[in-house]
Amino acid sequence: MSLQENFVSLLDAAYRHWTGEGLPAPVHLDPQQRLAWLHSDAPYSLLAHDGGADPRFTYVNDCALRCFKYSRDTFIGMPSRYSASELDRAARQELLEQVTANGIAQGYSGWRVDAHQQPFMIHAGVVWTLLDDAGQACGQAALFWPDEQRIGVLA
Repeated sequence: MSLQENFVSLLDAAYRHWTGEGLPAPVHLDPQQRLAWLHSDAPYSLLAHDGGADPRFTYVNDCALRCFKYSRDTFIGMPSRYSASELDRAARQELLEQVTANGIAQGYSGWRVDAHQQPFMIHAGVVWTLLDDAGQACGQAALFWPDEQRIGVLA
């Protein structure tokens, strides 16, 4: 299993913990194909940051890279607060605090900014707490749809 698939597996397990379901994916895929699909072909963005005081991105799928317009090498390790403009960071922080308190927040929409500081809207966002093998919080993950017309449509 690749490093990316290990991250996706961690995100998927935590998502299942909070929702009772795995990350949305075509049902015909075997487990290994499913992890690869979530990383490379999902029509929604999937990303995660660590649990530090100024969290840094630890994972990003291909859809999220297209939305944010960063290279993977630049995105991984970048403070996650940079995903929102300075004007939108307070709302983003409030959402993250809700997730810290409740484990998950669903139905979020809002503005984010790409590598060129161009705003884009995210839709039907879900943010959840990542759990380590001992069940302790170790970061947060997010899923969002970049196109409101395609919410729930799996390629």
